[in-house]
Amino acid sequence: MNHDSPGVNTSLNPEAAPVWMHRLVDTVRTTEQRPPTTAAKQAAVLMLFSGTETSATLPNDAAVLLTHRSPSMRSHSGQIAFPGGRLDPTDANIVDCALREAWEETGLDRTTVTPLAQLSEVHILASGYPVHPVLGHWHTPMNVGVVSPEEADAVFDVPVYQLIDPANRITVGWNTWSGPAFRINDYIIWGFTGGLLSAALHQAGWEEEWDRDTVHDLQTTLAQSRNNERLR
Repeated sequence: MNHDSPGVNTSLNPEAAPVWMHRLVDTVRTTEQRPPTTAAKQAAVLMLFSGTETSATLPNDAAVLLTHRSPSMRSHSGQIAFPGGRLDPTDANIVDCALREAWEETGLDRTTVTPLAQLSEVHILASGYPVHPVLGHWHTPMNVGVVSPEEADAVFDVPVYQLIDPANRITVGWNTWSGPAFRINDYIIWGFTGGLLSAALHQAGWEEEWDRDTVHDLQTTLAQSRNNERLR
């Protein structure tokens, strides 16, 4: 595993986005790279898209990096997630946190990433603290994989066109909640991750019409998946 370089490559550079990501970046970016809020506990995730940099439209090789959280984890166990985790006092900023966590979980070399935008924070009810998504382009993809099986037991790229495919999109519901989800490689991507991916497809103009009206029971859907996830 390569060594990380804390504090390196932590500035947003939206102007360096590939043309095919321009609409997404322009839609989600905030006016400035904002400091963390004053919440005692915070987290950051890396929404890392790869794909031919010179393409003017969404390239066939466009993909997003995801992990499967170990079923033994205390929180969000068995879920499909973006690389990410808790903000440390030593992190220079939110981007630094997202890149560090991605390195710890997948071995990602932060110098292969162009940080593009910091999205508005999202408050997760299950954890109770804000999560800051960081959008990036993986300009030089490299081999990544499982580093800490007790934290993430699978690391993989999902082609964006698979996420777009209406056949892979469903709405799931549990109690009074419902939200978008994806069926990918027998996994179910839902919740925070599914919501961010769904919003990204819409904001980028990549979305195709899909069945939003039929609500699938989340518990049953997860039981039929390979998530090995239990609702808490």
